[in-house]
Amino acid sequence: MRLEPPSWWYRGSIPVAAWSLLPASALYGAIVRLRFRMASPYRSELPVICVGNFTLGGAGKTPVAIKLASLLQDRGRRPAFLTRGYGGAETGPYRVSGARDAAEKVGDEALLLAEAGITVVSRHRPAGALLLEKLEADTIVMDDGFQNPSLAKNFSLIVVDAGSCRGCGRVFPLGHLRAPLRFQMAMADAILFVGNGAEGSLRSFERSLPSSCPSPRGEKERPNCLSPWGEDWGEGVLQIFRAGIAPVVTDAMRERPYLAFCGIGHPQKFFGTLQDAGIEVQQTRSFPDHHPFSEEEAKLLIAEAQAQNAGLITTEKDHVRLKGHAGARAELYRLALPLPITIEFAQGHEEALMGAILARI
Repeated sequence: MRLEPPSWWYRGSIPVAAWSLLPASALYGAIVRLRFRMASPYRSELPVICVGNFTLGGAGKTPVAIKLASLLQDRGRRPAFLTRGYGGAETGPYRVSGARDAAEKVGDEALLLAEAGITVVSRHRPAGALLLEKLEADTIVMDDGFQNPSLAKNFSLIVVDAGSCRGCGRVFPLGHLRAPLRFQMAMADAILFVGNGAEGSLRSFERSLPSSCPSPRGEKERPNCLSPWGEDWGEGVLQIFRAGIAPVVTDAMRERPYLAFCGIGHPQKFFGTLQDAGIEVQQTRSFPDHHPFSEEEAKLLIAEAQAQNAGLITTEKDHVRLKGHAGARAELYRLALPLPITIEFAQGHEEALMGAILARI
């Protein structure tokens, strides 16, 4: 059974009973701040671009990391990926092989990254950076790890799901923030709002945004850390960018109905993407994020689709988790159609973002 996050995380109105979590929330935020103030981060000889987020749950970091790597390659750089390998048993540092490794070893996101370039899994980020320094790379694109203080970042891009970023603005477990917002914004260089609803989400976040941001190490506050959602990007201003998720759809995908299934942070976003793309979704099945599909679940999905004379369609991340198995999971891997997606920036935002990154690295 899928466990959903509390509804108040996103609607902004906290039930009276939930306020009992406030002490735990304050402690969680204090621990994060203490970790940063006590850390001695390793500074790699390669520039590090971190693609992170402020909140718990999926925000589209991996597709953005892949897009950034492609844009860096277009500009003559040799990027490589560094990731924790969430969901995998490998602690690293370990260079991922897309042909040899399975999600149980390196995690589903690492397999997707490995399709796009050199990828190293390492729970200890400095060790991963040291390995990448020995490989054919001149830039590290780190997927997640914004709240990890062990590796110094040259540029931190925060990805926000524009359709679900409204919320109470509280730290876990009272809210979905990974640390206090003012503290996180002090470490960020830019925010990328991905998806529909960016304008409304920007306005809803506006009340939570500080006019100045304290340094994570307790130094003097950085004034004017962001403009109020404007385009006046002066020195010290947190830049705002916008992009959308574009599915890569063929005419053949629209010729039959589908049973759509996924195990991601926001399954309704995937189902909505299919419908917006003109793909008929006859039935949906959602699972927890990074869910390892069992043989029984694979059999049931196949049987349900066959009973409805429907195809099977899923995300690329879910599809790679089925790779390397036998039995029903191998059959589901063969039958299920992965939906490729790409990141498309708003007009002028791609060049502006790359200009900001290249100037820093």
